[in-house]
Amino acid sequence: MKSVCELLALYSCGLFAGAALYVSLVEHPARMSSRVSLALAEFRPSYKRAALMQVVLAAIAFTSGTAAWLARGRVNWLIGALLVGSVMPFTLIFILSTNRRLLDTALDPSSDCALRLLRQWGRLHAVRTMLSLAAFGLFASAMILDW
Repeated sequence: MKSVCELLALYSCGLFAGAALYVSLVEHPARMSSRVSLALAEFRPSYKRAALMQVVLAAIAFTSGTAAWLARGRVNWLIGALLVGSVMPFTLIFILSTNRRLLDTALDPSSDCALRLLRQWGRLHAVRTMLSLAAFGLFASAMILDW
């Protein structure tokens, strides 16, 4: 049971962190290199497709990381679980209002407000990326220490 929780934590966190890193380094910069109206048009369906996947992966990584900590007692599992788990409340507290404004069809797609919101979203998403990468590093180091 221990190794199942550890592998599940590592894999789900790795998938979350990898997807977040891709969005931060590739997708969002590419989106932002276009006209604001085009960037916003791409953001909306992309966000809707990614949101469910990200929540599920973060929840699995948090739960299985916590279970691995309970089974092994290594603090790396606990801190990693808390870091990856923190992306959920971080999103609700800091990003959700930006998401809602970007998804609002009343937002003028060529406005300065839309540009500011897209830039703000990119900075906020970078925080989630860093949290998940740190968690993945902690999970990987815990796996190596237990090898």
